[in-house]
Amino acid sequence: MTNHHESHEGHSATTSRGRTAMEASDHGANHSPADVGHSAHTDHAAHSDHTGHVAHATHSAHADHGSEAGDHAAHTVHADHTAHADHTAHASHGDHAGHGGHAGHGDHTAHFRRLFWIMLVVAVPVVAASPMFAMLLGYEVPGWARWIAPVLGAVMYVWGGAPFLTGAVSELRSRKPGMMLLIGLAITVAFVASLGASLGLLHHELEFWWELALLIVIMLLGHWLEMRSLAQTTSALDSLAALLPDEAERVEGDDVVTVAPADLRVADVVVVRPGGRLPADGRIVQGSASIDESMITGESQTIRRREGDQVVAGTVATDSGLRVEITAVGDDTALAGIRKLVADAQASSSRAQRIADRAAAWLFWFALGAAAITALVWSLVGMPDEGVIRTVTVLVIACPHALGLAIPLVVSIATERAARSGVLVKDRLALETMRTVDTVLFDKTGTLTKGAPAVTGVEPVSPFTDDDVLALAAAAERDSEHPLARAIVAAAQQRGLEVPVASDFTSSPAVGVSARVADHDVRVGGPHLLEEAGAAELPIADVWRTEGAIILHVLVDGRVAAALRLADEVRPESMQAVRALRARGVDVVMITGDAQAVAEHVASELGIERVFAGVRPEDKASTVRALQTEGRRVAMVGDGVNDAPALAQADVGLAIGAGTDVAIASAGVILAADDPRTVVSVIELSRASYRKMTQNLWWAAGYNLISVPLAAGILAPIGFVLPMSVGAILMSLSTIVVALNAQLLRRLDLSPESVTAAR
Repeated sequence: MTNHHESHEGHSATTSRGRTAMEASDHGANHSPADVGHSAHTDHAAHSDHTGHVAHATHSAHADHGSEAGDHAAHTVHADHTAHADHTAHASHGDHAGHGGHAGHGDHTAHFRRLFWIMLVVAVPVVAASPMFAMLLGYEVPGWARWIAPVLGAVMYVWGGAPFLTGAVSELRSRKPGMMLLIGLAITVAFVASLGASLGLLHHELEFWWELALLIVIMLLGHWLEMRSLAQTTSALDSLAALLPDEAERVEGDDVVTVAPADLRVADVVVVRPGGRLPADGRIVQGSASIDESMITGESQTIRRREGDQVVAGTVATDSGLRVEITAVGDDTALAGIRKLVADAQASSSRAQRIADRAAAWLFWFALGAAAITALVWSLVGMPDEGVIRTVTVLVIACPHALGLAIPLVVSIATERAARSGVLVKDRLALETMRTVDTVLFDKTGTLTKGAPAVTGVEPVSPFTDDDVLALAAAAERDSEHPLARAIVAAAQQRGLEVPVASDFTSSPAVGVSARVADHDVRVGGPHLLEEAGAAELPIADVWRTEGAIILHVLVDGRVAAALRLADEVRPESMQAVRALRARGVDVVMITGDAQAVAEHVASELGIERVFAGVRPEDKASTVRALQTEGRRVAMVGDGVNDAPALAQADVGLAIGAGTDVAIASAGVILAADDPRTVVSVIELSRASYRKMTQNLWWAAGYNLISVPLAAGILAPIGFVLPMSVGAILMSLSTIVVALNAQLLRRLDLSPESVTAAR
């Protein structure tokens, strides 16, 4: 495998993305403007500031990476992300003090599911034995069953109501009333009033056992749905930590000793075996290897590293062993630097209060105000006993069942619809925020482009045709597993060409490959091949070079037969995505570590006007901040670890599903497919679900606006006071309307073809 990789170093000799440091220096005299820009970037890559060289560490290719990418994509699309609930979405519930005792997010969901079903079973006898409910249906509770509702109702209040009561206490301490305090107030008043009525201390009309039971069960259902609908992945910080090996092999004299990475010190020399991960940042002192940095960069290719080159902790020496002198350990490594950026960006992310909590806060103060006015007015008219009944009724029915389901039902259906369309919603706040985004920042490689080379141009020399030279080149390259070779073979297959059988296949380091094809000597390679053959490159190469393309030449019997242009191919869906976003008033910006020429060529092809090129990994997050300081609401779309800080910094982070685990964990939304059009699907889903949330909240609040004044007795002067039974019926109807309205969201078509259709 080593020879194979080395044989293709010549392939990348003229690419502004794909050049190794050695080749850049060898061909410095021939650099185009695009190449010069990349040379500076490459020089930076080798700089001891270890975070810098992560930006484009994909200069050579790993023969087996295609299969790895496939495996990784399969891993990413796995339902791993939907297994548990993301607890961050609960921050606004007074931190959910009631959750504190659970070991993990999966335990939260299981706990509420179990609690809901238990309380549902207990609620049946409570409701059936409630005198008020019996009166509504026209039957009488037997004397022996009179204490079923008080006893089991007390159990429901203490056990089933515990999460809401502890959440209410937390909201009181933080002086931020919300849903927990509103629910806690309602069930507490209902419990105290019902217990007082059962003991004969209060008026029998204040017996609310059945209402208490229904309120607890419905709120538990809403809470369970809410948590189940959210998705959880491994945290970004855990994913970064997992990149480091558990052990390192340190050279001590003539011995090799196994130690923990934490025990390594600067200037130590470690042995990295083929397939092993680097335990710390360092400099190669012996050997060379193709380093797989995809877990750091998200890119699809490897880079050939030799003695003197810098390497990064967590990356993999794919094909050869190395000896590496440690230059940075612990918090000084590139990995730790990126980890800190992710942590800082996540910590500084705004956790805006969810709209349901804002509505609950308003309703809490509305309920208290209405109750106070009710008690005062009834006392002033000389009817304090009636005032107690009216006040308690107001406080109980001020917490509508519909409010507890208004948001969870919409979120549950929205996330389910999203998952069916290849969109995994990890953070509900991200989904809510997406509707306000006015700028989408795309990372170029692997997002707008495929992240792998493809043949994008063929320039034959007479008498050869495009198909002739492509078939000959494919024949010579067919025995190779190099990504550039695969691209050539794939291009021939796509054209349906008959590729002849080759023999005498050989490869030469930094030159190219040669083979005997149909009685012709066919050679394919870069500038070193032309120098060795004493041939000149075709004039078209100058044009392609300014576009940052990889340029190979095909020689047949010692003469130049054609030039091949290879480049990171733009996804065919990218142009549709850009067009659809603009149609919705969203600006599209591109960011990349590539040279300016490469970036501008892709941007012009897609019609993107604003480009940030040559951006280092640690500067991507600051680029997002710069856009935000312009007053923009930014969504970032990326796929690599070097995108992770920017994904966390953005108002909404969207990770391409075939990217790295760290990028996925740093994002609020995961696009399981590599189709950039799904960004438009997320915007459409966000806008549609927000409309449903708002409609449901109005239904829930509308119930309060009507029923609370009536329950308080505002129409008492004309002889009408809302009975508790009628209030309960209105409450149930409001809940049904909210549930049905949420179901309408299932009609939303989020397919990329539909959302990018002409508007």
